[in-house]
Amino acid sequence: MPDTLIKVDLSKSAYENDKIHNRWHPEVPIVEWVSPGDDFIVETVDWTGGFIKNNDSADDVRDIDLSIVHFLSGPIGVKGAEPGDLLVVDLLDVGPLKESLWGFNGFFSKQNGGGFLTDHFPLAQKSIWDVKGLYTSSRHVPGVNFAGLIHPGLIGCLPDAKMLAAWNKREAELIATNPTRVPGLANPPFAPTAHAGQAKGDAKAKIGLEGARTVPPREHGGNCDIKDLSRGSKIYFPVYVPGGGLSMGDLHFSQGDGEITFCGAIEMAGWLHIKVDVIKDGVAKYGIKNPVFKPSPITPNYKDYLIFEGISVDEAGKQHYLDVHIAYRQACLNAIEYLKKFGYSGAQAYSILGTAPCQGHISGVVDVPNACATLWLPTEIFDFDVMPSSAGPIKHIKGDIQMPISPDK
Repeated sequence: MPDTLIKVDLSKSAYENDKIHNRWHPEVPIVEWVSPGDDFIVETVDWTGGFIKNNDSADDVRDIDLSIVHFLSGPIGVKGAEPGDLLVVDLLDVGPLKESLWGFNGFFSKQNGGGFLTDHFPLAQKSIWDVKGLYTSSRHVPGVNFAGLIHPGLIGCLPDAKMLAAWNKREAELIATNPTRVPGLANPPFAPTAHAGQAKGDAKAKIGLEGARTVPPREHGGNCDIKDLSRGSKIYFPVYVPGGGLSMGDLHFSQGDGEITFCGAIEMAGWLHIKVDVIKDGVAKYGIKNPVFKPSPITPNYKDYLIFEGISVDEAGKQHYLDVHIAYRQACLNAIEYLKKFGYSGAQAYSILGTAPCQGHISGVVDVPNACATLWLPTEIFDFDVMPSSAGPIKHIKGDIQMPISPDK
């Protein structure tokens, strides 16, 4: 059996575990060293460090301090890895912790983080999903049951000082264009809630002041939320610091493309069995700027989809130029409106799109002025027929079950 390099105790605060951190900085100390060819297991807490509870209230989603996230296990150093190399990571297996066979999906309040459809769903809501082997279902979203595609939402290597400075500079410049926007345009360093792992003294203080928040994906990987990065995947990460400094967390039992609910996917505590290797000078050899990966050969076997289109025309009817963000939003809104005809609330439909193995595609970006984005909804996940017919939609969902919602304070 492979060694478990990093263990977590879900009964304790993530801040008490010095093999966990929540900021990106080159001076976060490497907590374990391995050799090329080694395989090992890493346990992770959920991305909020256990703040979200398995209950029927959305108060925790409303009240969470988002400056604490994400809690990542690591960094792990690979002996011999140097800047300019590629760190090769094989995701041999991934799963939930046996003592925590559940996950959550939620919408943040527009006043605290927001989300992709925050103007349509401005209040905090939550759904709990039970894990039963390969499958999941929710007491808050009836009528669906589907196989998970378990994956880390967040995995990446430590940046060097130059890259960290570039991140902080460009994101600060973006924030300055509209500093009072709600939700904010980006998340600057924030020392009071920083967890610097095993760093102490001046190094700990420096990480707090300079450490990049973990919310977005960046050149090193990070919070990419790629649902196809599941067991059997292989990832090639650019190395920036000696050893690479590989960290991971934010495990998802299942997720739709785009992680559109932001408190997205089915978030859970779990474990990863990984193997590492190094390609010397791989960044220059292959012209790598961002990580590249080979997807898993194992995916849920859904073959029947209903596909919803969206174009670059917003909800008010305003025309935009080849705007893929707006086009995908429209595809999602079209799918939500469709599912409401079968009795789902808008929130339940939104949660389905964020958690089920939906596919998102950029279908066209050249036909001015409209980009076309599509959302592929697997019809086999439902307990009833959701295809259009001459008889019209039947309301199979009676409305007696709702997702918890919490008004803003």
